[in-house]
Amino acid sequence: DLGLLIIDEEQRFGVEHKEKLKKLRVNVDVLTMTATPIPRTLHMSLLGLRDISSLATPPLDRRSIITTVTTYNKELIRKAIYRELNRQGQVFFLHNRVKTIEKKAWEIQKLVSDAKITIAHGQMAKSELESA
Repeated sequence: DLGLLIIDEEQRFGVEHKEKLKKLRVNVDVLTMTATPIPRTLHMSLLGLRDISSLATPPLDRRSIITTVTTYNKELIRKAIYRELNRQGQVFFLHNRVKTIEKKAWEIQKLVSDAKITIAHGQMAKSELESA
């Protein structure tokens, strides 16, 4: 008998998984955690339909995020991606043109040939995004 269901990063779940979880919520206490709540979940919290708790302090020994603004530099991009992959992290490379996104993905794939590259954009069907 399940008494507590803990869900981390709910926005990553597909519709089918969310429907199964919804059925469990009737009989089980649910704790949902995320750093980036989906609008519907946030709205439910603001309406009082879901309780919300905020962690205002970072974990101990958390290093600051480094943000760099520079001209396009392939070597810098390659090094940054490998640094993140070598620490078992993941990279989100943003490109602001759907028309040329496939070409940009190909360029990034050439820079880091052993990385798995996936494309996602707002003009894709929901089913395509969920399988990406």
